[in-house]
Amino acid sequence: MLVLLPPSEGKAPSGRGAPVKLEELSSPGLGEARQDVLDALVELCAGDGEKAREVLGLSEGQRGEVAKNAALLTAGTRPAGALYTGVLYDALDLSSLDAGAKRRAARSLLVFSGLWGAVRVTDRIPPYRCPMNVRLPGIGALGAYWRPVMAEVLPKTAASGLVLDLRSSAYAAAWRPRGEVAERTATVRVLHSEVVDGRERRSVVSHFNKATKGRLVRSLLSAGAAPKTPSALVETLRDLGFTVEVAAPGAAGRPWALDVVVTEVH
Repeated sequence: MLVLLPPSEGKAPSGRGAPVKLEELSSPGLGEARQDVLDALVELCAGDGEKAREVLGLSEGQRGEVAKNAALLTAGTRPAGALYTGVLYDALDLSSLDAGAKRRAARSLLVFSGLWGAVRVTDRIPPYRCPMNVRLPGIGALGAYWRPVMAEVLPKTAASGLVLDLRSSAYAAAWRPRGEVAERTATVRVLHSEVVDGRERRSVVSHFNKATKGRLVRSLLSAGAAPKTPSALVETLRDLGFTVEVAAPGAAGRPWALDVVVTEVH
């Protein structure tokens, strides 16, 4: 099983490890593109700070993020699984998993990134700010830049197993599984169910969507679950206590769409 995750804007401070070594990151086929994006981001942020802030969509109070990007080539690193600190990663809480679940996380989790393309949770990277929807000078829109590279590399990463796609739309645009890979891919939407005036009403949740996805992945890792198909995933998640509905079964060249229904948002 390969689980596709978005990154988080929240990140831990620089680690004590050596600076990032691109040649040691997983998915070496992304290496050249990583170098190009890294060089462009560092050059942007080491130059005109105001321009960099505008390009990256940062507020005045986030000016320090520009300085962090300018120092990316020398900054200390952490494993990606310890670097991301947003809602999804807080709910996933990788550090508290047992040894077996941590090994499964290392094998199955793939985090998408505007800067690195995609990394494993064991890949050591420094804190950075570079969303996928940014247009970098000399590179252009990052989603479009990464798309052909991902299309070449990631089908091999997906191998022949289930792909569970939990990415947000900006990161999903960098790689959309095609053909038979799509047919064994499942996307997940989180819906909040509540009773209003005696009738059920469902709504798409945003912030709490991330927490639910983090708990879902944690449950799969902790249980040692290894569903091989989207239909098997549905049954596995139900066995783990989740309310799951098939919004759209997979068709030729198309992924399955699953709804996870929650009655409480937290």
